[in-house]
Amino acid sequence: MKSSAAAEKMIEFLNGNLRDINHFLKVYTYAKIIGELEKLDVKTQETLEVAAVIHDIACPLCREKYGDADGKHQEIESAALVMPFLQELECEKEMAERICYLVSHHHTYTGVDGLDYQILLEADFLVNADESAMSEESIIKMKKRVFKTETGIHLLESTFRLSGDKAE
Repeated sequence: MKSSAAAEKMIEFLNGNLRDINHFLKVYTYAKIIGELEKLDVKTQETLEVAAVIHDIACPLCREKYGDADGKHQEIESAALVMPFLQELECEKEMAERICYLVSHHHTYTGVDGLDYQILLEADFLVNADESAMSEESIIKMKKRVFKTETGIHLLESTFRLSGDKAE
């Protein structure tokens, strides 16, 4: 399954919500860059890219149901949306299950069990830090707490102009 097909379907799913569309496109781009530079195998890269495209699939439902798109609400609601979405794209079962797991855990920073998961966390944080105008202090704390890949760390430091000394 190609991430471009998932992206096209996700744009349609988001029904003109430019904020959500632009958010997933940025997360997808960071995930693609980090995954490729970290030399993921083809299947893991594809899994990561599709997960990045649909990681916030539950946001519209959560806003309607809870009045917000809180990360924990997203994790609760996403599985019921992810599997039907991927079935329509004829995603193989094993990959669909992994994507569902990643999407259902993308706000959980413990128990990270693979590079696809790690990179999705890093890519989403890179975008969220910018979109929420996060303080440098908060970014540095997340770097220490969450970032593990060499590429993700480099992109975080470059994007937010963090000096190596400050961030350590």
